[in-house]
Amino acid sequence: MGFPANGSSQNKPYKFLIYGRTGWIGGLLGKLCEAQGIEYKYGSGRLENRSSLESDLTTVNPTHVFNAAGVTGRPNVDWCESHKVETIRANVVGTLTLADVCREKGLILINYATGCIFEYDSGHTLGSGIGFKEEDTPNFIGSFYSKTKAMVEELLKNYDNVCTLRVRMPISADLTNPRNFITKISRYEKVVDIPNSMTILDELLPISIEMAKRNLTGIWNFTNPGVVSHNEILEMYRDYIDPSFRWKNFTIEEQAKVIVAPRSNNELDASKLSKEFPEMKSIKESLIENVFKPNRKTPVA
Repeated sequence: MGFPANGSSQNKPYKFLIYGRTGWIGGLLGKLCEAQGIEYKYGSGRLENRSSLESDLTTVNPTHVFNAAGVTGRPNVDWCESHKVETIRANVVGTLTLADVCREKGLILINYATGCIFEYDSGHTLGSGIGFKEEDTPNFIGSFYSKTKAMVEELLKNYDNVCTLRVRMPISADLTNPRNFITKISRYEKVVDIPNSMTILDELLPISIEMAKRNLTGIWNFTNPGVVSHNEILEMYRDYIDPSFRWKNFTIEEQAKVIVAPRSNNELDASKLSKEFPEMKSIKESLIENVFKPNRKTPVA
């Protein structure tokens, strides 16, 4: 089974097949393709239905496949705790079926996965600057969502045609989007205050398209370098968007009383991605340049 070599490019025009049309990332990918003049189609098949995926691949005949489908749960991952079979069907069976069908066709699959499969531990303490690397074994299975994502990442390691992107707490300049981490925490009654690795989609989604063009595979921590805390983000929100904005903090122990499943907090080491894309901004720099400055409502000091 021959796949394009890592880092190789091709002469024929790109044609992307994207799964996750109704999702946030899937929708943004389509817009990016339009802006870059890349031909693309959304998959119509259900991920867990192998014959429908084979039909999509035959009809579209893509050069690369992108998977931004799956379930995170609505309104949040607590949904997965009471819908375990549906979560397995989408996040495990579906993703593996798509990877397998792509492999049979000799196609690279860019898979938008999650970095919420780690939590700070004695070797990666909060504030130490020591992040989890791509080859580290997931240590967070506090939520059923994270458990299924860790399982599927482990199995996908055996597929040499898959590029796994570990996304975390995604953020974009669209502050009206309810999936946006900033929008979420700005609407919460109380928030915890813990430094975390995060993904600025405005900067990193174009990078994922470039990764497809370079035929990169394997696991990648898909976050901006460094960490940022909830309070630091909400301070930026106050300073750039709404000077009257106020918020309250609570502890992880207090948070546990109002959520069903524990949440992951971690720092991912982004040095592998930074080496491939040295122009990538640190998380705080990217937040200001890509999110808060374009949305600024307060007068410039």
